[in-house]
Amino acid sequence: MKSFRKELWFQTPNRRDYINITRQVEECVRESGVREGMVLVNAMHITASVYVNDDESGLLQDFDDFLERLAPFDASPQKYRHNRTGEDNGDAHVKRQVMGREVVVAITEGKLDFGPWEQIFYAEFDGKRRKRVLVKIIGE
Repeated sequence: MKSFRKELWFQTPNRRDYINITRQVEECVRESGVREGMVLVNAMHITASVYVNDDESGLLQDFDDFLERLAPFDASPQKYRHNRTGEDNGDAHVKRQVMGREVVVAITEGKLDFGPWEQIFYAEFDGKRRKRVLVKIIGE
């Protein structure tokens, strides 16, 4: 069995951003040489997320609008108790819980085994600083 590990690094210009990372993960699969197996793609920060969905601009805006209604950015400690620690990202922690930490995708014949329209995204909820995503591949 083969094992492959790579970190992808991101520093977004905005507090919230959604980045399609499918091509980078496909490149990792090629580098790994795994033909049959699994890939784990994991946001390594508690204010970021990795998820699978469609790459359609209206849908990405719908996600952002939904998350902002659910957990609006508010730096005040009155809105989020977490902000009493001196941070201003209580909303980002809640958004991450909703969108999830990681995805696992099957690898079949050396390719990501997706359903129609599926893509892998990195979602940033507290941007403007460098963060990483772990890509871990196992298989044969």
